[in-house]
Amino acid sequence: MHPSFTKASKSARTLNAITPAGLATWHKRTPYLKAIGFAAKAGELALVPGKGGIAFAVLGLGKTKDPLAIAAASARLPAGAWKLGEAPDFCSGENAALAWALGQYEFARYKKGAKPTAKLVLPRGLDGAEASRIAEGIILARDLINTPANDMGPDELARAAADLARRHGAKLTRISGAALEKNYPLVHAVGKGSARAPVMIDMRWGNPKAPRVTLVGKGVCFDTGGYDLKNASGMATMKKDMGGGATVLGIAHMIMGAKLRLNLRVLIPAVENSVSGTAYRPGDVFKSRKGLTVEIGNTDAEGRLVLADALADADDEKPELLMDIATLTGAARGATGMELPPFFTDDEKLAADLARHASVTGDALWRLPLWRGYENTITGSVADLTNSPGYNLAGAITAALFLNRFVTQTKCWLHMDIPGWNDRARPGRPVGGDANGARSVYALLKERYGAG
Repeated sequence: MHPSFTKASKSARTLNAITPAGLATWHKRTPYLKAIGFAAKAGELALVPGKGGIAFAVLGLGKTKDPLAIAAASARLPAGAWKLGEAPDFCSGENAALAWALGQYEFARYKKGAKPTAKLVLPRGLDGAEASRIAEGIILARDLINTPANDMGPDELARAAADLARRHGAKLTRISGAALEKNYPLVHAVGKGSARAPVMIDMRWGNPKAPRVTLVGKGVCFDTGGYDLKNASGMATMKKDMGGGATVLGIAHMIMGAKLRLNLRVLIPAVENSVSGTAYRPGDVFKSRKGLTVEIGNTDAEGRLVLADALADADDEKPELLMDIATLTGAARGATGMELPPFFTDDEKLAADLARHASVTGDALWRLPLWRGYENTITGSVADLTNSPGYNLAGAITAALFLNRFVTQTKCWLHMDIPGWNDRARPGRPVGGDANGARSVYALLKERYGAG
């Protein structure tokens, strides 16, 4: 159970969550709220005094219907036990518990002295297991993304995956050195420029006879851009470029903890894209695992290269569902911003199901098209493909089309282009690393495969 949850407490005070529509009633019932000008704005918190201290608290919800709205209160309430009183359905029950846990998240690896936190008495009928499981997966991903690159290279990411595998009884294989160069040549090409050796992380869990679901996550632990060097502002948050890998580990934790009836495989190509005498160069040509040759038009388009080899490996097994998650393009951010990551798929049912879960969970995603009219832009001049399309628009789409060339046997494939980062704070979503889309993907998999 998440440490911010507690069992029933007779001394628990009540937190109520209200919208502006109910404000008049609350002003009449509690004149103090009217006296202090409480307007039920989103995130507005009032502590109502009573005999001997605080009688109860009221949180404003504004006009939004955010399932994680309660998170705006959980880190700000005084220490002690709290229970949820009046609250709309969209932010009560399981949503309230998850929001409470996520609202108290803080990346504290390099800080000392944790402050006392408010505890939530779980709503009736909830044991806290599901909310704890989801929160733990999100927090795992956040902590990995927020860890600076000097402490989170390919080896450290592989060790984090190994820790998760041991916790759930999964099997983990690390492929590196000559074996990596032979079997994942594009991963090796990108990673060979760093003193920190690249590694392919391969984790398997579940009943081999169950439907196979494979998750591929981009694991670029730091991205300088290579010889096509990023500027200072472009490099500032590049510790988050392994956000796709961190996110699939967070989802894997949710899947394994819930014992979903599926055969899970997780592939994370973990590399550092550096500048050195051994780094790959613009104009180089490499043969991929799939056999397609790739011309390097830009060394800063390394993510699609490492994902290509991982997707080709996953595709050979023809899983029932193959998903890749990556902090892939700035074009995706330009198209939909930091709070609405795009996804791509040709599977209409998968697209509709994922969009539905994204709406219900408040973990936003938006479908963009795999527009085949741009296919010719990824053709290389001296190789089968180029990693730098000859078209300066629709960058998120052309990147997705590049990846799709390496998925030819799997019928159901989906690509998510996430930021791996929150650039402004919202309830339960502080500034910093985040597992964008993880809750939506987990909800979809839970609906399709159920608990074991």
